[in-house]
Amino acid sequence: MLAAQGDLQRLLSTFFARPILVKCIYANASPRLRPASPENPITQSRQVHLLCAKRVLCIATSMVTITSPECERLFLDEKFPIGQTFRQLRRNPRFSLLNVETLAVRGKRELRRTYTLETEGFLAEILEVFPDRDMFTRGEAWLLEESDIEGTCAGVMENKPDWLTVNLGSVVH
Repeated sequence: MLAAQGDLQRLLSTFFARPILVKCIYANASPRLRPASPENPITQSRQVHLLCAKRVLCIATSMVTITSPECERLFLDEKFPIGQTFRQLRRNPRFSLLNVETLAVRGKRELRRTYTLETEGFLAEILEVFPDRDMFTRGEAWLLEESDIEGTCAGVMENKPDWLTVNLGSVVH
């Protein structure tokens, strides 16, 4: 999973042999007064949870900078997730791994990675938090056990405005 480059949802779906649901926790975009351009970039901060069998597999917090109208349409209007935006553009993003670390959080071994994905007109800076590394060694058994993991990740931003509703969607099988 450390090598995923915008295709984490698909890789997790393959690993668990189940659909992965993307639950948007918040998405805050800058004002869209003009079409996106290098002179008028549009930014969005957001957080999504990747879910499978009611378990949180990953909490992804990102800051996206958009500088092209095509990327603006795909990401903000058509609401494609980050990785699927690159596929719609038919471009492979430039991937830069910035950091990988593990933390012990409430008895679980949390894994974090920070990286960027970039192509002309679209830059995403992403922090992914996998709340329990055991998911990768125990697979199906981990997936099916009861969990109290949701919300236990240390220091993950959740500045969701009160007015923002949670949207479910973007299932990959």
